[in-house]
Amino acid sequence: MTDLGKISGPHLRRGAVVYLRQSSLAQVERNRESTARQYDLVDRAVGLGWPKARVTVIDADLGISGASTAGRSGFAELTAQVALGEVGIVLVLEVSRLARNNADWYRLLDLAGMTDTLIADADGVYHPAMFNDRMLLGLKGTMSE
Repeated sequence: MTDLGKISGPHLRRGAVVYLRQSSLAQVERNRESTARQYDLVDRAVGLGWPKARVTVIDADLGISGASTAGRSGFAELTAQVALGEVGIVLVLEVSRLARNNADWYRLLDLAGMTDTLIADADGVYHPAMFNDRMLLGLKGTMSE
């Protein structure tokens, strides 16, 4: 199934969320290109079919490590929106930006699978409820930990 084949009407009726995170304030200051590339994911969401008005950017976690959810209000907001079924797709530059520990990572994957929420990074669009996508996301999460 192609990336676009995973996106359905119900996904497009919900919002798209672009989640930004860099591990430290020094990275945010020195790696401005990375920050800009993350903001550019709004255009990717539009290219995948979401109207720009339905794309939300969560950037509250810029400069905060992904080692735990402590102090990551953006991740908490993202998780809540996914749990409530408000999100059709979560876009990140790399899935490692979401979480660097398996407990947080698999909690998000479980919620996304249960609420039919897609996850997209630079490599593709994944559906956590599909076996092969879940396996690949699991490997990516393990590698980032």
